[in-house]
Amino acid sequence: MKEITSVEMFKESIQKPTIAMFTAGWCPDCHFIAPHLPEIEDMHNDYQFVSIDRDQFIDLAVDYDVMGIPSFIAFDRGEEIGRFVSKDRKTKEEIDTFIRGL
Repeated sequence: MKEITSVEMFKESIQKPTIAMFTAGWCPDCHFIAPHLPEIEDMHNDYQFVSIDRDQFIDLAVDYDVMGIPSFIAFDRGEEIGRFVSKDRKTKEEIDTFIRGL
């Protein structure tokens, strides 16, 4: 998963089919799902996956109404095409179902 290091990088990334994961280093639910992310990426190789540190890019989190993490937003051609955003812990199966439903 590619880590976003600038707003410009984020804006460029979402021009292609992208799953953006908002996360934070202190987030226990983010650490819970981390071991499953490579498998999720392999299952959905028609998307690129990027990671955004919510604390580092709080303005992006606010712009996309992300308060709970981890949260997943799908983009294509710069437009949001779906979201899996909640305060609850996410499972591999729930993330897979979200992506398959796009």
